[in-house]
Amino acid sequence: MTFGKIANNKNDGVIKMDDKIIRKNPVGMPAPVGNYTHITRIPRNSELYVTSGQIGIDKDGVFPDNMNEQISNTFNNIQSVLISENLSSDNIIKVNIWATEKIDWEYLYSKWEELFGNNYPAMTIGYITELGLPEIKIEIEIWAAKV
Repeated sequence: MTFGKIANNKNDGVIKMDDKIIRKNPVGMPAPVGNYTHITRIPRNSELYVTSGQIGIDKDGVFPDNMNEQISNTFNNIQSVLISENLSSDNIIKVNIWATEKIDWEYLYSKWEELFGNNYPAMTIGYITELGLPEIKIEIEIWAAKV
């Protein structure tokens, strides 16, 4: 295995050392089973941003009982965090999602598409028994980089 060479559908497999975030699915690997990318390259000297997990609380401090409402609030909170640092979804390199109950993937992916279009970051999802407060049904942590 040669490090630094990652298969790309559009070139000879070498990541060009330019100044942008690159998302790829290496050749020879199974396709992603969801809306994510297997690997993301962050250019040298980029600023790294790591958020605390964003949760489904609304601007009034209320947690809806409905999971999809919490998902909607969580994505609104992610947008607010991004805007506060002049970041966009293009800067997001990794997303970690934790949920305490079954996710309505059709709904979550509709919010995901609004945020990312078809330019997906790396992603990890885990179902767990509980989060920081009993009202929290979903928590999403964002890692971002600014070139």
